[in-house]
Amino acid sequence: MTDKLDIAATRRGFLTLAAGGGAAAVAASAAGQGAQAQSVRSNARIVILGAGAGGAAMANRLAQRLDGARITVIDGRAEHWYQPGFTLIAAGLRGAGYAKSSTTGWLPRGIDFIADYAAEIDPEANRVTTLGGQHVEYDYLIVSTGLELNWDGIEGFDLSLVGPENGVSAHYASPEMAELSWRALDKFTDDGGVGLFGRPATEMKCAGAPVKICFLAEDIADRKGNRGRTEFIYNAQTTNLFGLPVVHHRVTQFMDERNIEYRYSHVLKSMDPGRKIATYATPDGDVETGYDFINVVPPQRAPQVIRESGLSHPEMWLDQGWIDVDRGTLRHLRYPNIFGVGDINGVPRGKTAASVKWHLPVVEDHLVSEIQGREGTQIFNGYTSCPLITRIGRALLIEFNYSPNLQQSFPGVVSPLDELWISWAMKVFALKPTYNAMLRGVA
Repeated sequence: MTDKLDIAATRRGFLTLAAGGGAAAVAASAAGQGAQAQSVRSNARIVILGAGAGGAAMANRLAQRLDGARITVIDGRAEHWYQPGFTLIAAGLRGAGYAKSSTTGWLPRGIDFIADYAAEIDPEANRVTTLGGQHVEYDYLIVSTGLELNWDGIEGFDLSLVGPENGVSAHYASPEMAELSWRALDKFTDDGGVGLFGRPATEMKCAGAPVKICFLAEDIADRKGNRGRTEFIYNAQTTNLFGLPVVHHRVTQFMDERNIEYRYSHVLKSMDPGRKIATYATPDGDVETGYDFINVVPPQRAPQVIRESGLSHPEMWLDQGWIDVDRGTLRHLRYPNIFGVGDINGVPRGKTAASVKWHLPVVEDHLVSEIQGREGTQIFNGYTSCPLITRIGRALLIEFNYSPNLQQSFPGVVSPLDELWISWAMKVFALKPTYNAMLRGVA
């Protein structure tokens, strides 16, 4: 009865929030139309590398804001992937098609689109060269390439292993791989055995996703009545389960309550698929662990073209290559006509789609202000959001910024450290429409 009352209360809260969100959207739309009416005349050549969340949204915002500018988007991938949906696919809650759409379908009319990847960036000559040999000159460059999943960083792993036959999951790889990962997870939660989860030691996109899939897997096994035949081990890359101490404490509570073992400073190093043995690097030497199921999240880094471009931070993240931008303005510290949007930025926070949403107005403001001959004023505060799913139908809404404290967008409606249906609803029902609006440049 208590649970039913809780669900009813949170549903009422969600309806209240949705109503407020609708009003806010209308207000934001009206404000946006006002800003678009005061468009800025410019003949600037603007190149955007990448047509993912950051690149598509930036192209739409600048196309609406600048009159006469030549905007070129460069990306060789024909599909746009809604990456926040990959965990839902890997838990059997959505199919692969849920996260797929056409790249060009999100881009505005009137821009130039080059369906190719960048092979070289020359920040001294202000030029990008594509794999096909096309040279594109720019006055301003926006780097929104996303990051590279370094699967080769795990010895013995190959994407061909993913699926129920080998008990291997790799839900970060693609929508199709997330769906194959679900088949592996479905079999494991039917048959039982040992399941291994964890994350790499590098910076990474959506650092909460490995915890989410672990919680979902445990919940699925429990719902099937097979929890007693399954063992769950989460391998943390450092001495905590989440970067914010208060969230780390909450996650350890959940894992303790649900009998999920967690090991600190265990980083997946290699796999022996034939013997089903995973090897972890630890401060005390390598540790081997047998598995029936393993969710593999690889080391992550900037794409090779970025690492070789001279745009990376000269001292920090040397092995990862994130670009050297000011953490507030997202402008490159050595090449002021270059900005970063999204995962590629070398900042302490911000490798989530929620961060992209907050990157966009900052970069737009500083770029357009420079075109107008004035200083931009907007500052990125490090905002990121993690709807941390704890089980089907429940989640925590974790929001934070550069400070070590939680940030709350919905005080009085959402308690960030409580398992709530409303937080689940935001993740499963509200996030994708908001994401889509962001891509169109209206959120």
